[in-house]
Amino acid sequence: MAIATTTVLVVGAGPAGLLTAAELQRRGVECLLIDAHERPLDWDRATVVHPRSLEILDTLGLSEPLLSAGVKQRRACIHSDGAVLGEIDLAQCGSRYPFNIGISEEVTEALLTSYLVQHGGTVTRATKLVGLQAQDDGVLATIEHAGVSSQVFALWVVGCDGHHSTVRTLAGIEQEGHDINQPWAVFDAGISDWPASFEANYAYLDPIPVILTALPDQRWRVYLRPSAPESDLVADALSTLHRYLPESRFIDVSHPTRFDCQTKVAQRFRAGRVLLAGDAAHTCSPAQGHGMNSGLQDAYNLGWKLALVCHGHCSDKLLDSYHAERRPVADQVMASGDAAESAQLVSGDKERKDRDKAIRTAFADPATRHHEAVAEAELDIDYAGSPIVMGDPHPAVWPGQRLSDQIAIRDVVGGPGRLHHYTRRRGHTALLIGGASTPPAELAQTRRDMAELADRSIIDIVISITANAVEPGASDPHVDAYLDPATAEKLGITNMVLLVVRSDGHIGLRAERGHAQALADYLAQLRA
Repeated sequence: MAIATTTVLVVGAGPAGLLTAAELQRRGVECLLIDAHERPLDWDRATVVHPRSLEILDTLGLSEPLLSAGVKQRRACIHSDGAVLGEIDLAQCGSRYPFNIGISEEVTEALLTSYLVQHGGTVTRATKLVGLQAQDDGVLATIEHAGVSSQVFALWVVGCDGHHSTVRTLAGIEQEGHDINQPWAVFDAGISDWPASFEANYAYLDPIPVILTALPDQRWRVYLRPSAPESDLVADALSTLHRYLPESRFIDVSHPTRFDCQTKVAQRFRAGRVLLAGDAAHTCSPAQGHGMNSGLQDAYNLGWKLALVCHGHCSDKLLDSYHAERRPVADQVMASGDAAESAQLVSGDKERKDRDKAIRTAFADPATRHHEAVAEAELDIDYAGSPIVMGDPHPAVWPGQRLSDQIAIRDVVGGPGRLHHYTRRRGHTALLIGGASTPPAELAQTRRDMAELADRSIIDIVISITANAVEPGASDPHVDAYLDPATAEKLGITNMVLLVVRSDGHIGLRAERGHAQALADYLAQLRA
């Protein structure tokens, strides 16, 4: 039997698998993506695309189609016992997308599939993985299609095949965590005479908890905890909603579904040449809508690293940083989800009153409201503890932090813009930023020194920016953009700072001095 070959075998064509394959294909890495389903799902229960995911999808040119197809969810309102306890306002989150997008998961998958096809990829459907055999230089996978088995030799295998992951099982990777004992249910519907904004989500922490997430066409995805195994789901949800809207009713109900959940995480996200992403690596409560979004961030973190390894630019030890960076995030999401579950399922009048008082008190604090908005947007992810970030810490901008998309600059050619526009690349971007007192000649010389050292397989471009004041219409031939001196001061830039921004938007290096040598050391760390 002939053995097919590929560089990377991706198993599972959900959002995480599609984005992983797309990130590899656009970086010139051959990829075989298989999925056990005969066709894409017609309906899937995930519905919220968070601001950080929108930022990621924007780098692929997919944010505009999502904005056109979905509905903006600008706020989240939390209720209990007939009253509002607090509100999360995503205008405070610090992203150029100050809202979630409400859209059913199959639409997001269709957009990712189209992007993958545009870059030469495809989804091989009705094909399941049945065996994995580790070899010195790769993995021999046995796959099955229409009852016929065949073999594929891949240098790497990425399991994106869900909570019951075959890849994880065959790789012998155990899970940690627990089952969520009380089941969930969901259905789609309109709501008659809805009096409030359709650009929001609504949570009701009553004896039967209900969460309404906004969908296009003024419909809602209704999540709830059923009162009994055989209960009427619509009646259950109405019993809660009628405490707030006594005359309301659900219209055109569709897709009523019960489901169980888990809070579980794989012990390792890498085992040799096998890696896990999305629900194969971690599953959580749906209460906060982080499941699909965390999987997209997994894929975005893994894609550029795996591509560098596949092209031989970096050692495979770079992939150890994937677990080091993403496992703590999964732990954070698991803990947050468990806290949301506990808050939902409080029983007893006194206990519920105590919970509601605690929530009111927390949301009365502006710092808490800001924190909740940032966490909801998934902009609180920080890789400062990663083995591949390095340099000088600073409270304004530090290694491991996501580079803000709110930093204004004036491009020499294009005029007003944002600093993050320079970093939307397949590789890293080196930003050399001079302060208001930095001599132009010193900035120019440092840029030349760095350009000689920059490895084009890793660093796409070196950008020179200065906070030096210039006359209107004047420019320096060695400078690409100008930064307002007050903004430079807020970023902690006094003399000259080098920021190396990874292709996932996180800062890999901050250097205050010895910039060329710091860049050389950083590249050596990635290669090694």
